[in-house]
Amino acid sequence: MAEGGDFQFDEDEVEDDAPLEKRKKIFLKELRCMMYGFGDDRNPYTESVELLEDLVIEYITEMTKKAMDVGRPGRISVEDIIFLIRKDPKKYSRVKELLMMNEELRKARKAFDEIKYATTK
Repeated sequence: MAEGGDFQFDEDEVEDDAPLEKRKKIFLKELRCMMYGFGDDRNPYTESVELLEDLVIEYITEMTKKAMDVGRPGRISVEDIIFLIRKDPKKYSRVKELLMMNEELRKARKAFDEIKYATTK
């Protein structure tokens, strides 16, 4: 991740819109846990998890493509994502909440590192 929340993409890194069936299954474990947390069975059907993963990957892909069109060419910034979800109050408030938490964690880490550095001298 570059400075300021920008992401740089090289053309070589982008998959050539491979069919969903051929993509790596990278969210299966997390989605199983989320499904269980939202009331599904502890071990949901594999087909259900795979379908949900396909939907998640499709959503992420579409949002990424839209963000590439909104901002600077070849870059995605946090502001681009915020711009795309600005009309969805739930998503917008969740993103704002997560960004605030991220900033608080960053400050806490910095303070912890300063204390750790000061005690080692």
